[in-house]
Amino acid sequence: MALVLIFVFIVVPIAELYVLIQIGSAIGILPTIALLILDSVLGAALMRSQGRAAWMRFNRALAEGRVPGREVMDGALVIFGGALLLTPGFLSDFLGLILLLPPTRAIVRTVLVRRFAGRVVASAASGAQSRMGRIFTFETGGRPPAHDDDIVEGTAREVPPQRRELP
Repeated sequence: MALVLIFVFIVVPIAELYVLIQIGSAIGILPTIALLILDSVLGAALMRSQGRAAWMRFNRALAEGRVPGREVMDGALVIFGGALLLTPGFLSDFLGLILLLPPTRAIVRTVLVRRFAGRVVASAASGAQSRMGRIFTFETGGRPPAHDDDIVEGTAREVPPQRRELP
């Protein structure tokens, strides 16, 4: 984790400065600044349109009764892409553009899902289980279970959640 932080807060800004200096020396200071401003304005417009589209797909998924997992992931990627486009620098703009364009965003989403899907599901399940514990236990009193899946006969008793100690 420390290596990631060093990369994000030290290596990336140095690389951004290097690229800005190289482009500034090739085309001049004022055109470089104008290009950065234009890039930010166009990035904000692209983020707005892609954000609206992601929001519409999210609402459509909810209306259809589907879990909007893909739509939530697209929304998060659009937010990160827009933030990167608003950040001055050409490397961050390139990465932001990758996250904002639908074809490349689909590739990034697929890679992220493959990489982190097992972790998210496992941590969500273990987190819910450790927080909630077993709330109710059912005792059938020796009777056979009901044949109808919608009806459960029995008595309930409250069981306090188990507290897990930190390692």
